[in-house]
Amino acid sequence: MKAFERRDLIINELYRHKKVHVADLAQKFQVSEETIRRDLDKLDKEGLAKKNYGGAILNAHTNEDPSYASRHQVNLEAKGIIASNVLDLINDGDSLMTDTSTTAFEALRKITESKHNLTIITNSLAVLSEFQHSGHKLISTGGTLGPETSSFVGPTASQTIQKYNVDVALFSCKALSMTGGLSDSNEEESELKILMQKQASKVVLLVDHSKFDRIAFIKLFSFDKVDYIVTDEKPSEEWISFLNSYQVSVLYNSGE
Repeated sequence: MKAFERRDLIINELYRHKKVHVADLAQKFQVSEETIRRDLDKLDKEGLAKKNYGGAILNAHTNEDPSYASRHQVNLEAKGIIASNVLDLINDGDSLMTDTSTTAFEALRKITESKHNLTIITNSLAVLSEFQHSGHKLISTGGTLGPETSSFVGPTASQTIQKYNVDVALFSCKALSMTGGLSDSNEEESELKILMQKQASKVVLLVDHSKFDRIAFIKLFSFDKVDYIVTDEKPSEEWISFLNSYQVSVLYNSGE
């Protein structure tokens, strides 16, 4: 078993039981307790777990869904790089579906400025408000509005998404794992992302470098459903090889 596979399984144990013990994990994976302690050290530094005597507990904040305003301030530079890298994937006249991620929002800033005659279908109130005078056609999914997330969710939003076939689905997620696929923290929004993926000819995932080698609470789908990953830094060679095996094209800052 490779280190990343063991790491993902440890995270799964944390989500399932909220705590893990060094001795139990060492026996389970047939490795030394020192190896497990190093694994838990890394998870602690990444904020996924908190070490304690004899093991670790799940970080209570791992699956909190922060407000749109607070998310918007995180990794702004990386989001700007990703926005520049995605432009070549969008053509004039394209129809797009986008989620409520702040990364997709920043990408749309540049896309709407440089492309013409777009149709944008979204459950994001922020996108609808920001780009209503952009000259592009906007379609709201409708649904129940979450005051903190600035997103429409629920059956109405789902039905709207399923009405349209689009050129591109453009969205983000909270975590990427070689063993766990794509995952996120908000169940209702995750359901909409899965539907967007199904309705699109081209699926484009926007994620900064911090999302790799992580697992969140809700699984979205595996990498065979993704056509492009756009990020800010070149992933590791292990990730590049892994994504190539799924025929996923990776776009990143050429200066990296």
